[in-house]
Amino acid sequence: MSFTETKTDETTFNKDMLVVKIFPTREEMGKKAAEDVSKKINVLLKQKPEINMIFAAAPSQNEFLKHLSEDSSIPWNKINAFHMDEYIGLDKNAPQAFGNFLKDRLFGKVPFKNVYYLNGQAKDLSYECKRYAELLRKNPIDIVCLGIGENGHIAFNDPSVADFNDPEIVKIVELEEKSRQQQVHDKCFADIDSVPKKAFTITIPGLLKADYMFCIVPSKLKAEAVYKTLNDPVSEKCPATILRRKKGAILYLDKESASFLQFNSIK
Repeated sequence: MSFTETKTDETTFNKDMLVVKIFPTREEMGKKAAEDVSKKINVLLKQKPEINMIFAAAPSQNEFLKHLSEDSSIPWNKINAFHMDEYIGLDKNAPQAFGNFLKDRLFGKVPFKNVYYLNGQAKDLSYECKRYAELLRKNPIDIVCLGIGENGHIAFNDPSVADFNDPEIVKIVELEEKSRQQQVHDKCFADIDSVPKKAFTITIPGLLKADYMFCIVPSKLKAEAVYKTLNDPVSEKCPATILRRKKGAILYLDKESASFLQFNSIK
């Protein structure tokens, strides 16, 4: 790893094909990630009439989503939006539902051309997977904005269900206990018994179809997952390690999430 310091207190290095940027605070991290995504959106929209984006729903994305939603330079009416996962069986109006989370923080705040929601109350779960997969095929993804779970998952591709060669684009998964416990840590649910056990997720190949991936990961709770992402062998045991093989991927960290990394250059 080689490190460079910038005037913005940003520490940057490369791990394989993945660019890693570390900031002193999660606020600075979220703001810079939003600026970079905004720039990429505007570059792409000079090349094509519209673009397609996938967003993650989690408290780790709050600062990023706030700054992105406030960016008046973005022509939102030329963007089609998707979300990468959704609980199965939650009440339609539950604030923990990922579609509702993103509607409150982004989808309902700016005038997207289209917002495509996963239906967590669908009666035919297999059909819902096929329906959403077909939408993704018809609207090839340009940008994915994602996070990393405490167990190294991306979207809801936990280690037990992750497949770098998954033939599906969208699938139903059983959530690992650690993944469900994270929702309690994030204060989304009062206890683990309240967290759904099943979810829809876009698969890893479905995410990797995007040309660009912006991965925003703050918090000390993610420090171990970040360390494994950058240091473990690339495998489904830590699904996020696949980002190291993705051209066009950037990982944004704050001082807390980077705290297990073996260097001492963060102010």
